[in-house]
Amino acid sequence: MDTKAKLNEAVKEAMKSGDEVRKRTIRMVLAAVKQVEVDKRAEMDDMAVVALIQKEVKNRREALAEAQKANRADLASENEAEIKVLEDFLPKAMPAEELRALVQAAIAETGASAPGDMGKVMKVVMPKVAGRAPNDMISATVKELLTK
Repeated sequence: MDTKAKLNEAVKEAMKSGDEVRKRTIRMVLAAVKQVEVDKRAEMDDMAVVALIQKEVKNRREALAEAQKANRADLASENEAEIKVLEDFLPKAMPAEELRALVQAAIAETGASAPGDMGKVMKVVMPKVAGRAPNDMISATVKELLTK
């Protein structure tokens, strides 16, 4: 079952169980998916849906940091709850060591030696990671290993 189908099933279950946070969060994601599909006039594939969910998690984490900075415990707890719901639909996170090994293999494969070769390495690494690590974490790892 693809991610979009899982989201549709989960929103139905949330409605039946009365879980308002889960229902609201999943509906927001489904609305974002629908908006992208309407804008592009094409159906999103599973990888694109996962990327969109990761983007939503990133937005919630930023909002969480802002809420904590402003001493708004109500907003902070709301964002934490939404993050937990969204993480249920993401693939299992890749451990940092595994990501590091993948990046080192990609560097060896491409013959990259300087930070200017980052694009080549990213092109090889991104399909292998397949949404299991945030893009900023991937690029930071690539940059770190290329500057050594």
